[in-house]
Amino acid sequence: MRTSPPDFSRARVLVVGDVMLDRYWTGPVQRISPEAPVPVVRVRADHVRAGGAANVALNVASLGARVRLIGVVGRDEAARQLDEALDGTGIAAEWIRTERLPTITKLRVLSRNQQLLRMDFEEALDVAGAFDREALRDLFEQRLADCDVVVCSDYGKGTLSDVADLIAAARAAGKPVLVDPKGTDYARYAGASLLTPNVAELEAVAGAARDEADLLGRAEALQARLGLDGLLLTRSEKGLSLLRSAQAPLHLPAVAREVFDVTGAGDTVIATLAAALAAGVELPEACRLANLAAGVVVGKLGTASVSVAELDAALHPQGLDAAVLDEPALLARVAAEREKGRRIVVTNGCFDLLHVGHVKYLEAARALGDLLIVAVNDDDSVRRLKGPSRPVNACADRMRVLAALRSVDCVVPFAEDTPARLIASVLPDVLVKGGDYRPEQIAGHDVVTASGGEVVVLDFHAGYSTTGMLERAKS
Repeated sequence: MRTSPPDFSRARVLVVGDVMLDRYWTGPVQRISPEAPVPVVRVRADHVRAGGAANVALNVASLGARVRLIGVVGRDEAARQLDEALDGTGIAAEWIRTERLPTITKLRVLSRNQQLLRMDFEEALDVAGAFDREALRDLFEQRLADCDVVVCSDYGKGTLSDVADLIAAARAAGKPVLVDPKGTDYARYAGASLLTPNVAELEAVAGAARDEADLLGRAEALQARLGLDGLLLTRSEKGLSLLRSAQAPLHLPAVAREVFDVTGAGDTVIATLAAALAAGVELPEACRLANLAAGVVVGKLGTASVSVAELDAALHPQGLDAAVLDEPALLARVAAEREKGRRIVVTNGCFDLLHVGHVKYLEAARALGDLLIVAVNDDDSVRRLKGPSRPVNACADRMRVLAALRSVDCVVPFAEDTPARLIASVLPDVLVKGGDYRPEQIAGHDVVTASGGEVVVLDFHAGYSTTGMLERAKS
């Protein structure tokens, strides 16, 4: 499992599909219209954003990947505003211009972050002569050599009327093709690498599912019928499910802490997926990154994108649960921290009844480096060391209390009498122990010093001990 985002800087993504201009009028509502029972919005701000396939491209660019965008626009003011919205984003946008039709525009009216009305300005692009389809195919084929992954962003407006030809051309060029589908004619997506439908879109094509097993069965059958490498089912509050031939489904639970606006979340999923694959990430890990990115973007208003810094923060959530780790997760965290040049400190103990002596000791240990890991004896280990009446508190409770301390960054259990094996795996820069020890007596001393680390003995604070606390409680 990744502990940091990949290097997106060399990733190259080609996005083709329905581009549009998202426009927002916002202002307060202070009265109801005398003409009809509708709110009157006093418009105070007018914002424009790139939407549709252009928002997919923005999401790719926000991660630092190189992206080229192909779409259809009119010769109008909306097209000029779309160009302006994309200016400075690093997106290489190339348009097929149509004389007959306007640039697709969606105007939303909002008050206090609530959408009151949406107006769509558009005409179907899939009618004969709406735009030069041959010119779009030629431009697409010319740009295939300069990309690692292709995204077809279909909003059902008609830009991708010939999507089957585009998929065939991309696959012939050895390029993976990800499709965000629309409509019920999925046969035209046959041969794509991966589709990203939501549940409603899947059921519109494959039929309503009776239950979870039936839903996944229908998704797998659709994947097989279309000859896809995989199908990523986006499931709102249930997260994502990745289905691949002859492999067990990978279910990724939703990670959003607060859902503010789901607009554009699908764009973020496919954009992050494409950028990660183009950066060399394997499909399951790319899906995990896409799931995290979706959790970030639904906490924002309107169409939005996710930065590398936000993705990195999502990989390292704050809080008690994030600090309590099993050994594989701990080793992944240590590797990530080492890449950043952090100094790793490890100490260990039972920590059965936490007292002020422990707190002062852990604060002193944390001062020796950048990341303090506390290894905790599990319950069986404590019983072997302290007797059948211990521990007083279960291992999970002891770890959670330790995780609540400001000085502690990570807490991990170990089952042996000493943490020597765990220490050999972590190889900290500093190994700390409290008490009247010589450094060479401390478990893990040999491997730490052999790897260039140091072993530090800290004094325990007099007058504090778990045994003493228990004896006083009995008296």
